[in-house]
Amino acid sequence: QVQLVESGGGLVQAGGSLRLSCAASGGTFGVYGWFRQAPGKEREFVAGISWSGRDTLFADSVKGRFTISRTNAKSTVYLQMNSLKPEDTAVYYCAGRSRQPTIPFSDSIRYDYWGQGTQVTVSS
Repeated sequence: QVQLVESGGGLVQAGGSLRLSCAASGGTFGVYGWFRQAPGKEREFVAGISWSGRDTLFADSVKGRFTISRTNAKSTVYLQMNSLKPEDTAVYYCAGRSRQPTIPFSDSIRYDYWGQGTQVTVSS
């Protein structure tokens, strides 16, 4: 059974940092993406990374503050979030696309597996 399990969410003050992890089991993912959904808003793209790790993409709202990395040996992807703002508050979801080294990262329908989400709350 293929699973993606996120961890690392929590409550942090504005300006602080968190690192989210997403561990994959039961399958190999060529592409990972992070998405988020705030209350009352649609899910939005945050970041994506290709199989090699050389190609990444970030939403404009997080560029320069968030980084994404992966360890293929451990089938894990990370989202390092720095200089957090209250508007970063959301449920963060990890997504994976199997058998593709790269895809349009921001296109959610391209991903075939999703995690259950982890809550990130940034207080002002």
